Amino acid sequence: MTRADKDYYAILGVDEKADAAAIKKAYRRLAKKHHPDANPGNPRAAERFKEVGEANGVLSDPQKRKKYDQMRKLGAFGFGGPGAGSSRPQSTSAPGFSFEDLGGLGGFSEIFSSIFDRGRKSRPSRPSGPSRGEHVELGVDVPFMTAVKGGRVPVSVSINEECATCLGSGGAPGTDWKKCNECKGSGSVSFGQGGFAVNRPCPACMGRGEEPEKDCGVCGGSGKLHQKRKIQVSVPVGVKSGAKVRLTGQGERGRKGGAPGDLIITFKVEPHRFFQREGADIHVTVPINLAQATLGSRIRVGTIWGRKVVLRVPAGTQPGTRFRIAGQGINRDGKTGDQYVEIKVEIPESLTEDQEARIREFADASEMKW
Repeated sequence: MTRADKDYYAILGVDEKADAAAIKKAYRRLAKKHHPDANPGNPRAAERFKEVGEANGVLSDPQKRKKYDQMRKLGAFGFGGPGAGSSRPQSTSAPGFSFEDLGGLGGFSEIFSSIFDRGRKSRPSRPSGPSRGEHVELGVDVPFMTAVKGGRVPVSVSINEECATCLGSGGAPGTDWKKCNECKGSGSVSFGQGGFAVNRPCPACMGRGEEPEKDCGVCGGSGKLHQKRKIQVSVPVGVKSGAKVRLTGQGERGRKGGAPGDLIITFKVEPHRFFQREGADIHVTVPINLAQATLGSRIRVGTIWGRKVVLRVPAGTQPGTRFRIAGQGINRDGKTGDQYVEIKVEIPESLTEDQEARIREFADASEMKW
């Protein structure tokens, strides 16, 4: 029985309308029952285990299941559509109909390929033509003041570039190629994981399915070279954490003369010991003593622009009072924010006997409770 004749619903013992949970439950039960480790020396169990895995691979994938169901309804698998009483293969053609006309699904062979390849990408081969390089994403820390005013920051970019000597093939120029001994040309090998077999790209040939008789002497057969490139990145005025900038052509080099990829920078603004930012506004906390808060004072406050602004603190200012200094925030989108100054009144942690006596006199005179 070929794969095109198999009824995956029957193999898993589930109804055609079974949901994902029912399919998963049936698969786990049957996979455990027919696993080769639980049935040593039983070739039929091994075959059933393979069938169960194949059925689950299709029915657990919504897109593959949809295509599979459409072909079942058209009689493509010889079931005569849902509910047919005979498993005898039927004709897959009808007057005026062609599987090449399946709306939105492509040709018949394409449908089979999309269902049964089980997500495996086509095996890569030796480079055949130009292709664009990979994009590189990088996070960059930016000092607070550079983010506020704009500027440039040095960035070290680690990238893997295609080896120019072997053009990414991993083989020495002019060498012959042979089938990989490890994977027998398939490009993948099977590893045990949790009692199940999992396919992974062959580490010997890196998924190519073939190996060069002689490795490239420059890249050691990997096809790529690790490079470090230092560049200067412009930081826009008022940039925020999470903002991105794309540098065209600064990513990995393209293959065989293909265009290079891009470098995508994500900025992360470092905190400042004094200034804090909220949008275009700047917030600071300034400590003053008890006498300044009680009697009033003038204090000098620094701004992000390096200027010192004299701020008048009225007598009787309470802790947490905020003052606004207009126009001393961040310039962004044609607008300038403000700077807000929050007052923090510092209370002495210890007093001399004379100081304590004077405070008591003041409290008594003011009829304060203490």
